[in-house]
Amino acid sequence: MNRIDATFDAARRKGRSVLIPYVTAGDPSLAVTSQVLDALVDAGADVIELGVPFSDPMADGPVIQRASERALAHGVGLRDVLDLVAKFRRRNAETPIVLMGYANPIEAIGVQAFVDAARDAGVDGVIVVDYPPEEAGEFVALLRARDIAPIFLVAPTTPDARIATIARLASGYVYYVSLKGVTGAGHLDTQAVAQKLDEIRRHIELPVGVGFGIRDAQSACAIAAHADAVVIGSRIIHEIEASPPGEAASRAAAFVAAIREALDARESEVNA
Repeated sequence: MNRIDATFDAARRKGRSVLIPYVTAGDPSLAVTSQVLDALVDAGADVIELGVPFSDPMADGPVIQRASERALAHGVGLRDVLDLVAKFRRRNAETPIVLMGYANPIEAIGVQAFVDAARDAGVDGVIVVDYPPEEAGEFVALLRARDIAPIFLVAPTTPDARIATIARLASGYVYYVSLKGVTGAGHLDTQAVAQKLDEIRRHIELPVGVGFGIRDAQSACAIAAHADAVVIGSRIIHEIEASPPGEAASRAAAFVAAIREALDARESEVNA
């Protein structure tokens, strides 16, 4: 069983929300990212989304864009990210790692080479923001043959026909973008999210994680009441950006630990 499936199955049995932090690989350096990954696991992360630096990240707001720019300035590329995952996997055989990024770096090294390298590194899932599901059949087949989950984004504007296509292709979980815009932007409308999740679940049986716009314990708990997983990125990147490199891991972990504590407290009340 893929580590992602095992994680969601265990969380479901315990009545526990899955917490998925996102960080950009190589920000501010690969060595610091390695420390951050371990610290996030210790802080209660269930799955980690690891961003592949890219020069034109169309879905990402200014905070994550700056993180990509810092990583690219150090020459961090996709192969470096895969090497980072491989080293993490030697220390941690349980926590799922999902790569999140864009098509260009994958196309640059070749799709076949990428999926083989991702399997060898221990990657569990892949989100490619600009691979339309209607054109991703071959890529999905290559990932599934290597037990890597193809994970797709669903937006507030995604029509039912595309959601049905995603239902046929996706594995692991589906990532619902909670607002119209880029990461870290906008006001989170929990009622609108809940309504859209109901629509998504009419087509998709996979767990649904919600991200974009979740920035504190209050918003995380509000989303956890409806979603299977809570995804937080920009707010964690801000903690890394605002701290000296030697404190990046501890500050990111402190923020995630506070979110985990709030989620656990909410779930204890619900399950009491």
